Amino acid sequence: MVEPNGLRETAISWLEMRTDGGRDPLTRDEIQDFEFDGEQFKLQSTQQGIRKPAGFSAALSIQTVFRRPGQERPYEDVIGDDGLLRYMWRGNDPTFPENVGLRNAMEQKLPIIWFWGVGMQPARFQVIAPVYVVGEEPNEQRFLLTATEPAADISEIDFSAHEFVAKRYLTRMAKVRVHQPVFRATVLTAYENRCAVCNLAHPSLLDAAHIVADGDEKGIASVVNGLAMCKIHHAAFDRYFLGVRPDYTVEIRHDLLEEVDGPMLRHGLQEIHGQKLMTVPKVRQDRPQADLLKFKYDEFRTAAKLDVV
Repeated sequence: MVEPNGLRETAISWLEMRTDGGRDPLTRDEIQDFEFDGEQFKLQSTQQGIRKPAGFSAALSIQTVFRRPGQERPYEDVIGDDGLLRYMWRGNDPTFPENVGLRNAMEQKLPIIWFWGVGMQPARFQVIAPVYVVGEEPNEQRFLLTATEPAADISEIDFSAHEFVAKRYLTRMAKVRVHQPVFRATVLTAYENRCAVCNLAHPSLLDAAHIVADGDEKGIASVVNGLAMCKIHHAAFDRYFLGVRPDYTVEIRHDLLEEVDGPMLRHGLQEIHGQKLMTVPKVRQDRPQADLLKFKYDEFRTAAKLDVV
């Protein structure tokens, strides 16, 4: 079967719709619902990481398996200091059909879909699309990809003249298109789509709050550095109105406890002072790391003292 015209664009548009613009992860069964020209078409591989349908010259999709913190992946897919994504070959033979398929996608400048595992039982995948293969590192047995749009393809960037700017641009795009949605999906999945503070269970009103900001060297992009929070509690947490002790006790800044305002302040903040988090991940490896909570809590205490002076 020769690759049908328009299949990739149709698949990416369908995934965009099904994921609410890339916000919501999908299960394998949900991904299998895709149809093209009235017939079901398989977008994701179940055995290999690279999906190159029979008859296609180029790969259609890749996947990264879900692993909990501390667990090794069979392949380590990473984002480099240059802002480019790395995806490992299948095996160590560059002539494997799947590896050739990714190489052909690079030469033909075709968009591909990345299914990034963010949970299990059932397995859930964050959809990152489109991404483009833009290079290869044969010694490390891996491909280079970018999450930029076609108009901002890495081939159009003059690294010799604008290397610093180009790296910053690609790194920012990788965070926006890959790190942030994967982090959000992983954290919300671990917290079963509930706010850790108030137990609100509407995913569209929830964020994945970094305990330590991702700009800090301690701010790892891992579920152990995250808390699922509704938008009110996320904003309060980031701005040091709300703190969380390493024992999961919530504290509200003391001047807010004395303030008189409406029901949101009273019920949403003042009444939760001294209470434990209402939701934490059932799997121990996914729970907030104590040293990260302490680091953020110490900042909260410092900020509260400064605001009083």
